[in-house]
Amino acid sequence: MKPMKALAASAAITALLAGCASDVEPRFKPKELQPISASTQVEERWSESVGKGLGNATYPIEPALDGNTLFAADERGLVEALNTSNGDTRWEIELDNPVSSGLTAREGVLYLATRNGQVIAIDQSNGKVKWRTRVSSEVLAAPQPTTNLLIVQAVDGSVTALDRVSGDRQWTYRANMPALSLRSAGTPTAIDQVTFAGFANGHLAILDNRSGQQLSERTIAVSTGRNEVDRLVDVAGQPVLTPDGRLFVTSYNGRTVALNAQNGETLWYKEMSSYHTPVLVGETLYVVDEASRLTAFDAGSGGELWTMDDLYGRSLTAPAYADGRIVVGDNEGYVHFIDADSGRVVGRTRIDKSGISVRPVTDGKRVYALANDGSLEALDIRP
Repeated sequence: MKPMKALAASAAITALLAGCASDVEPRFKPKELQPISASTQVEERWSESVGKGLGNATYPIEPALDGNTLFAADERGLVEALNTSNGDTRWEIELDNPVSSGLTAREGVLYLATRNGQVIAIDQSNGKVKWRTRVSSEVLAAPQPTTNLLIVQAVDGSVTALDRVSGDRQWTYRANMPALSLRSAGTPTAIDQVTFAGFANGHLAILDNRSGQQLSERTIAVSTGRNEVDRLVDVAGQPVLTPDGRLFVTSYNGRTVALNAQNGETLWYKEMSSYHTPVLVGETLYVVDEASRLTAFDAGSGGELWTMDDLYGRSLTAPAYADGRIVVGDNEGYVHFIDADSGRVVGRTRIDKSGISVRPVTDGKRVYALANDGSLEALDIRP
């Protein structure tokens, strides 16, 4: 791998995809927002400011929710725990390294990672650091816990398993990475037995969590094209695993695929380029593609239920779900609420003109949206 080339080139590609650089023509010309018949009322419950926000590079520092506490961080190392009912700060700390990853909160511990590859576990009750462990490179993906392990995927294609209690390294797996990739790293999906990890080479690996050995590998996207940009095939979103053993995976310049997680059999696929994690609600899979079209699929058959392109080119976030609505943010700082059954935009509010690049967090009812400048709002939706 040639990391400097990958990171430098991918930063330019990210700007191209986002369409946010003033001197770069957007790849997908954004549609202007049209008036809507708002059947969903959006009310701000509280608002706070989270430090300096996501920084000029818009690090994917997605907040995490656990019970009645919302955890958020900025790119300089500020970490806060907020009361979900009123936004009051329960505690805040300043880390000595800039934060780069999404946050994960589980069973009393908050996990995150930094630009220099440090993985940190923090006590949710008081903000005290429990342990720190260094992995091989910068981490953008939120660390993923199992019962005993914390699975961490870094931008260099490595996947490392740490002991959740001590932070001790248990094993490391390394994928073969292309010279050029998106400025992202796939977020692994981990259960006690195995980890499903997607990589910039278009492959999905299934790893044995006892040893880190690869059990099997599936090709999600095949690299084609005349230049390195055209040949990008990152599996950048997080695979979605169902209790009955189905796995839904998206890929950039590739396909959206449904697999049997046990034997790797392809159940169905669609030619659709996406670098976002989809959301599964019942038997409907919602996918935002690279052009910011939102499509609903029948999860069982792959049949298309509807496609909504009203927000085309607006650099939508990955989708979330709240009380019958699909929720997305865009690069002008709007949060959009889409009826999950019909695909109609039914509500809208604006957080901040700096834009929204991380997926809104929901508890199924309330929505928490973080803008790039650190503006954080808790939104109630009615009816």
